[in-house]
Amino acid sequence: MDQSITFDLDLIRRYDQSGPRYTSYPTAVEFHPGFTADTYAEACRNSNASGRALSLYFHIPFCDTVCFYCACNKIATKDRALAQPYLERVHQELALQGALFDRSRRVEQLHWGGGTPTFISHEQMAELMEQTRKHFTLAEDDTGEFSIEIDPREATPETIRLLRHIGFNRMSLGVQDFDPRVQEAVNRIQAEADTMTVLEAARNEGFRSISIDLIYGLPFQTVESFDETLARVVDCGPDRLSVFNYAHLPERFKPQRRINPEDLPRPEVKLDILQATIERLTSSGYVYIGMDHFARPDDELALAQRDGTLYRNFQGYSTHAHCDLVGIGVTSIGMVGNTYAQNERTIDEYHAAIDAGRLPVFRGVGLSRDDEIRRDVITRLICHLYLPFAAVEQRWDIRFADYFAADLVRLAPMVADGLVEVDDEGIRVLPRGRLLIRNICMAFDAYLANKEGPIGFSKVI
Repeated sequence: MDQSITFDLDLIRRYDQSGPRYTSYPTAVEFHPGFTADTYAEACRNSNASGRALSLYFHIPFCDTVCFYCACNKIATKDRALAQPYLERVHQELALQGALFDRSRRVEQLHWGGGTPTFISHEQMAELMEQTRKHFTLAEDDTGEFSIEIDPREATPETIRLLRHIGFNRMSLGVQDFDPRVQEAVNRIQAEADTMTVLEAARNEGFRSISIDLIYGLPFQTVESFDETLARVVDCGPDRLSVFNYAHLPERFKPQRRINPEDLPRPEVKLDILQATIERLTSSGYVYIGMDHFARPDDELALAQRDGTLYRNFQGYSTHAHCDLVGIGVTSIGMVGNTYAQNERTIDEYHAAIDAGRLPVFRGVGLSRDDEIRRDVITRLICHLYLPFAAVEQRWDIRFADYFAADLVRLAPMVADGLVEVDDEGIRVLPRGRLLIRNICMAFDAYLANKEGPIGFSKVI
């Protein structure tokens, strides 16, 4: 398949609007409280007949300091003692969740996110993994994809050694930018040496994949300054990179109010930074997977995209399309069968549910047949960049041109602009359409079609 990308500034400016990131369809905007913990439990029990493998996501919400750009669900505190009461509830949730699933269903994917997972102590890390193994059957032959988000300021070589020992084999390192002026403006002071120490330790301990996270659009960034960060990152050779666009939404995310909007790069400079980033990374041998993600050509993500097995969920792109996802911890989202379920969003509400012996699910959604069909279409487009009509028609017993007649009309301007190519066999995303894949998927989003506009989402670029 063609994994090349074309940066067309005129098209990007014309199509730059708000829209979903499609880590789910329907998106979380459609979740509702009518979907209860009982609804979720029934979906889990019914899913056992499928025999599908499982994926576990754990949310560790604590951070030692708050990064001003952050839009995550987190608790900034210097009090490390706060972690233990939370982890005790997570252990109890593991027991509640584990009782819903057959032990024959192996956990092939596991992820700790945050917050800062490495906020907790080494003993707490080991105990959390031990409790996980007590209630779920983890793949123990290192074939599982077990990953963790690392703040290099919160990890030592001993931390990395422990994580590898308890089963982790992949990690992502938060960097954002090496420029000291940028770091000071966003309250994330992080020495480059700390990052390199952790990265080297991960390689020495045999981690199979290392990713680095960067953000463009932060205060004081320029094309030249961000390219210097990119050059240093490329030199250390991570397997993957995530280069996220900073969305300044201080009305929604309180820490962002500490950022002076006058210090942010102008929109045209952000686009210049994005273009330079794509040029730097692709010329250095990385493949643009999509939605901010780059990978080496021999990385699992790049290979999965080429062979049509790439998938997308709440953690981003994945190679485990066949798993049911179990979300554990405050605000976590799971996907079991044809349902999505989200846990309580505040730690007090989460603790209260667990203390009452209840699953902490507070909202979700069950997918209709139309939702499932459209999720299949959007997933194929955003992951594989190609949608074969015959495969969709055979799977869902529909005639594509009839079922999606209105959607194809919405897609027509993108065909005229060279974002996609449509023929009798299917839809192919062209190189100039890859950066605008969210726009392309939006043409098939029935929920957006029934609204005046996609409110509450970030800009597509």
